Amino acid sequence: MPDDDASESDRVTGSDDANKSGADETTGMTADDDAATTTARFECACGYAADSRKSLTSHIGGTGGTSESHHVVVAPADADVESLDAPANDDPATSGARADGDGSVARAPARPIEDPEDVDLDDDSLYLNRELSELAFQRRVLHEAVDDRNSILERAKFLSLFTSNLDEFFMKRIGGLKQQMDAGVTELTPDGRTPREQWRESIEKAEALFEEQSRCFHEDVEPALADAGIHVLDHEDLAEAQRESLREYFEAQVLPTLTPLTFDPAHPFPFISNLSLSMAILTRKSPDADVKFSRVKIPQNRPRLVRVDDKDAGDDHAEFVPLEQVIGANLDLLFPDTQVVEWSTFRVTRNAEVRRNEEVAEDLIDMIEEVLRERRFATVVRLELASGTPDRVRDLLVEHLDVDEREVFVRDPPLDYRDLMRLHGLDRPNLKYEDWTPKPHPRFTHVHEDEDRTIFDEVRDGDILVHHPYHSFTGTVHEFIHEAAHDPDVLAIKAAIYRTAKDSNVIQSLIEAAQNGKEVAVMVELKARFDEENNLRWVNRLEEEGIHVAYGTPGLKTHTKTTLVVRQEDEDVRLYSHVGTGNYHSETAKTYEDLGLLTADRDVGQDLVKLFNFFTGHSMHDDYRRLLIAPTNMREQFLERIRHETAVARDGGDGRIVAKMNRLEHPEVIRALYEASMAGVECKLIVRDICRLRPGIEGISDNIEVHSIVGRFLEHSRVFYFENDDPGFYIGSADWMVRNLDNRVEANAPVEDPRLQRELARVLELNLEDNRRRWRMHGDGSYEQVRPAEGEPVRDLHERMMRRAEAGLDVWEGPVTLFD
Repeated sequence: MPDDDASESDRVTGSDDANKSGADETTGMTADDDAATTTARFECACGYAADSRKSLTSHIGGTGGTSESHHVVVAPADADVESLDAPANDDPATSGARADGDGSVARAPARPIEDPEDVDLDDDSLYLNRELSELAFQRRVLHEAVDDRNSILERAKFLSLFTSNLDEFFMKRIGGLKQQMDAGVTELTPDGRTPREQWRESIEKAEALFEEQSRCFHEDVEPALADAGIHVLDHEDLAEAQRESLREYFEAQVLPTLTPLTFDPAHPFPFISNLSLSMAILTRKSPDADVKFSRVKIPQNRPRLVRVDDKDAGDDHAEFVPLEQVIGANLDLLFPDTQVVEWSTFRVTRNAEVRRNEEVAEDLIDMIEEVLRERRFATVVRLELASGTPDRVRDLLVEHLDVDEREVFVRDPPLDYRDLMRLHGLDRPNLKYEDWTPKPHPRFTHVHEDEDRTIFDEVRDGDILVHHPYHSFTGTVHEFIHEAAHDPDVLAIKAAIYRTAKDSNVIQSLIEAAQNGKEVAVMVELKARFDEENNLRWVNRLEEEGIHVAYGTPGLKTHTKTTLVVRQEDEDVRLYSHVGTGNYHSETAKTYEDLGLLTADRDVGQDLVKLFNFFTGHSMHDDYRRLLIAPTNMREQFLERIRHETAVARDGGDGRIVAKMNRLEHPEVIRALYEASMAGVECKLIVRDICRLRPGIEGISDNIEVHSIVGRFLEHSRVFYFENDDPGFYIGSADWMVRNLDNRVEANAPVEDPRLQRELARVLELNLEDNRRRWRMHGDGSYEQVRPAEGEPVRDLHERMMRRAEAGLDVWEGPVTLFD
C-alpha cells in the first residue's frame, strides 16, 4: 500500500543496536546527560556552531539543559554512491565540508537581514527539486541496508523496501513526468526545471542507486547471510539429489501455472503486466531454424525463493534457490522437442498516473473502476534487464514496449528484491529487531480497571494523546469506535477513511453501530492511490448495511483522519472527537509512527460536524472555531503563525518554530520560512522525506535546520509548534505541501492541554537528540548522518520511545530542553 503520504513501501526503518542507547526514558536521562560531560561542540551542517537557545518550555514551563557532540557520515544526494559507506568523520569541526551538491552551504553565523527587500526569494536557486529530493530520501533508506550496524535480516528487509519504494517512484513520479512531456508541458518548477530535465536527472540518480543496491546485495548482504547460515544459491551449485528434487517440485507445482507466450507471425507480442518478473526465452526447433522469442511470467502465487534444505530441521540453516533459476533449469519440460538457446529475466514498470476529469464523471465509482482497468495497460516507464541479456532480446523489448534507451536499466540479477522479505520471516530472532508489541495507553487502563467507567468518562476528564506504534491502535482508537458502536447512549458516529486494512475492525465496528440503530456516516476516499480496489469493496459492504457513504469530493482528495461520536448525556448532547495524523489501519499502525488526539472539546466537535456535513452535502464552511481545515483556512492559518513569529523576532523578541512532517515543498510556506529565518526566527524542521527548502544559506536560511529520521518505524506524524502562538501546538493529517494545503481536505487540531503540550515537546526533543538514525541536511540537498561522539551513548529515538511505553508513562513530567 502506497503513500498516505508515506508509501507502504517506505514502511519500516530502524536499528538493532538500539538496546545500547544507555537511555532511561522513565527519567529521560542518559549516562552523559550532564552538560559538563558533553562539552564538545558540533559544527552544524548549516555552517554555524550550535549555541545555547531558549528552551521550548518557556511556553509551557520546565527547565534544564544539555549539549551534545556528534560524528557524522556524509551521504550527499548528488555524490557518487560509494560515499554511502564513507567512514565517520573524526573531526566534528570539519565534518560539514563536502562537495558534489546543487549549491553552496553557508559558513557564517545567523543574523537578521538589514533589508529583506534586497533578497529575491523567488530565485529558483533557493528551491530544491521535488523528484531529486525524493531520491535523496531513498538513498537514506538504502543506507539502512548498507549500514553494517544493522542486523543482517533487517538489512535484507531494507533492500526489499527500497525496491518497493523505487517501483512506486517510477509508477507515480516518472510516469507523471512522462505524461507532461508527451503533452508538451514546458512550465518550470520553482527550482527552474522543465519536466524533461527532471525526468533525465531523476533517471540518472535512480540508475546510480540501483547500482549501489546490487553492489550492496552481492558484496555485503549475501555473504553476511551466508555467514549466518542463510544461503541464496545458484541452481548449478546444488547437489544432484537437490536438483532432482527441484525438478519434481517444478513438474508438480510450478509447470501447471506457467503460460509460455511466443511472439511470431501467428502470435502477437505478449502483454507484459506491471512489476511482473518475466523470463525472455529464445528457442528454435532445429539448429538451422529461426530463433523465436517467448515470454514466461514468473508466477506470483509460487514462492519466489524456493527452499531446498529440510525446513523441518529449523531455520538455523536455510538454503534457497530463485524460482526463475528452477524454471530455467527445467525449460525442456515447458518446451519439449525444442532447443533452448538462452534465457534471461526482465521486469517492466508501467505508469500509474491515469487520471479522469471528476467534474464531468457521471459516477465516481465507474470512473475509479475505469482508472483501475486502464492502469494495467498504461505506458511503460522503466525496463529492467538482467546483465547478459542478448542484444536481440533487448532490441525486441525496447521496440515493442516503446521505451527510451535511457529507461532501460541493466542490472545483475536478481532484478526484484521484494522477495527478500521472506528471509526476514525466518525464525532467527537474533538476526533482526526484537519483536515489539504496542502497549496499552495508561488512560485506557483506568477504564479497564473500573467496570463502571467508560472511555467517554475518561475523555471528558481530559484530552488523551495516543502515540502509535508505542500505544496500541486496537486498544485505543479502535476501542473508542467499538465502544461507541455498542454504547446505548451514542446517537451517531461519523468517520473519514482514507486507507484501512483489508479485514478492517474499524469498518466492522461501524457496521455493528448501524446494526445497533446508530446513525452512521462514512467518508471513504475512493481516490486513495493503489487502495482504490480495497476501498471500493468497503463502500459496497457499508452500503449493503444501509450506511450513508460519501465517496469523495470532485477535484479534492479527502485525506483527513477524523471521527466524531455524538452521545446523549442527561439533558445534553456531547461531542467526542478523534483527530489523527495516520490512517484507521490496524496493520500499518504497528509500524507507522503517528499521533492522535481524543477530545470532548465542543468547538472541535462542532467543527467536525461542519466538515462531515460537507462530505455528505456539497458546500464547505469557511469559518471554523478550532480546527485548521484545508483547503479552506489551513494554509493561511499556518502562514499567519509563521509571520507572527517573524514579527516577534523583528521586534527584538525570540521567535521559534519547530515542525515535524513527512514532506515540505509548498513554495509559499518555504518563502515564509526564509523570511522568518532572515528576521532571526529559529526554525528546527524534522522532515522525513522530500524537502525543497535549502537550510544554511548565508543571510537567508542561517537560522533553519532540517533533520530527517530513518529508523525502525516510519515517521509519519505531523506536529507543529509556534513559540509565540496560543496554544502553540497542532497535530493533524497535513504536510506543508501544495497537495495537502491546496488540493486535499485535511484537518489539524490544536493541542491545548499543558500536559499534552509537554508530551509533544518531549517527542520533538527526542527526535532532535537522536544520534543513531537522524540525518542533517545541507543547503545543496545532501544529508549527513549524525553519529555519537567517542564515549557518548547511543540515543535511538524509537528505542527510547518503546522503553517509555513499557514503563507506562502517560505524559512527560520532566524537564524539556529542546536546544543546547
